[in-house]
Amino acid sequence: MASFNFSLDPVDVPQVKTANRRIKTAIPAPGTRELLDRLAKCESRSMHGQLPLAWAKADDFNVYDHCDNKWIDFTSTIFVSNIGHSNSRLISYLKKALSNPLISCYSYPNSIRADYIERLLEFAGPNFTKAFLLSAGTEATEAVLKLMRMHGQKLGKKNSGIICLSGNWHGRTLGAQMLCGNDQQKEWIGYQDPNIHHIPFPYPWHLDNTTPEQFLEDSLNSLAKAGIKLSTDICGIVLETFQGWGSLFYPTEYVQKIRELCDQNNILLAFDEMQSGFGRTGKNFGYEHYDVTPDLIACGKGMGGGIAISGVLGPAEILDLPTIGNMSSTHSANPIACAAGMAVLDELRDRDLVNESHRKGIYLLSRLEEIKNMFPDRISSFHGKGLIAAVLFKDTKSQEPDPYFTSKVAELCMQRGLLVVHTGRESIKIGPPLTITDDALKEGLDVLEESIRETVSIC
Repeated sequence: MASFNFSLDPVDVPQVKTANRRIKTAIPAPGTRELLDRLAKCESRSMHGQLPLAWAKADDFNVYDHCDNKWIDFTSTIFVSNIGHSNSRLISYLKKALSNPLISCYSYPNSIRADYIERLLEFAGPNFTKAFLLSAGTEATEAVLKLMRMHGQKLGKKNSGIICLSGNWHGRTLGAQMLCGNDQQKEWIGYQDPNIHHIPFPYPWHLDNTTPEQFLEDSLNSLAKAGIKLSTDICGIVLETFQGWGSLFYPTEYVQKIRELCDQNNILLAFDEMQSGFGRTGKNFGYEHYDVTPDLIACGKGMGGGIAISGVLGPAEILDLPTIGNMSSTHSANPIACAAGMAVLDELRDRDLVNESHRKGIYLLSRLEEIKNMFPDRISSFHGKGLIAAVLFKDTKSQEPDPYFTSKVAELCMQRGLLVVHTGRESIKIGPPLTITDDALKEGLDVLEESIRETVSIC
């Protein structure tokens, strides 16, 4: 199948003017190509490949380019702006923090750090009594890996084994990449930690007539045949709360069985909550959908509303395993990041955004069901909870995943004033700010439907 390349030169498209969208130039807007060429000369190409839309500003659930074209944003940057772009409370808290001459203080104590961590733990619930703050999600994943292995060593486990899921994603640093289930992405490492084990993800199309519990048992039996025992060789299991590219959640019984096995074998259970935390799925944290309690959660993205902050939350007996100075971070818990984190928590509370995510998510998923039924030959499935979802596309003849068709849909959405998450594979992801209005959510989904319909007519 031919690869798809977005047009980098302006293409004449129909003009759009609604309360939520405005397209008044060719798309990409004149000048976009020149900016992309400048960046191509000076910036690593690994940062490129997104839809050719040059952001000039973003406000609430809208993104604007330098020509004042206006998009409904179904990306929240990349599930970061849960409380809306350029949130007024966030800006106010940042201005207050900046008015105090204390920008960075390493690990020296400051009052806003104490205030924020106390509030964060209150938001997370009574099972989490301590937190370790960092700057990036991949750092939080690395910290989880370290804590799990330290805990296993404390228990006298023979090996510091970690079980992960194929296809899951946990970050781009060394340990995080080894936890990932994408072999191609970690070829650069040159080796694989022999004590990091991957088992198959329970994709709905792989379960067939097998129960989730049996699927898990069969997966773990393959480890047992290789001589790996849960009780002596495994210290942790790391789950991405849902598999990111397709917003694929596990069957509840699958996760509950994992929790049971962890309890039986002194194994820590951690959830990677980068995309799912802070109201995104209609609950404070996504793991709550499974009616289990993890030992650790790693979070980031929506945690700071656009300011870099991440963290690991868990009980004191685990978070305090590293001795003083054994686990720290240069910019951890700096006053600016903590102010941003506090703004997120206050917005979620005062605007009831977690419940709003749940309410709007019911409409989102019902509308995607309608769209799927309109295009049964092209849409294989859709998945999600709250305000996170993905639509998976297939080839009409072969029924195989169709990334070309998917990319064309994403491009047409952009030309019509809707920005979706282009994954580069057969899925389009949807994750607007939790503050999106009902009418903007409906309008965006109408644009998605129109774009699919046109792509069907030309492909």
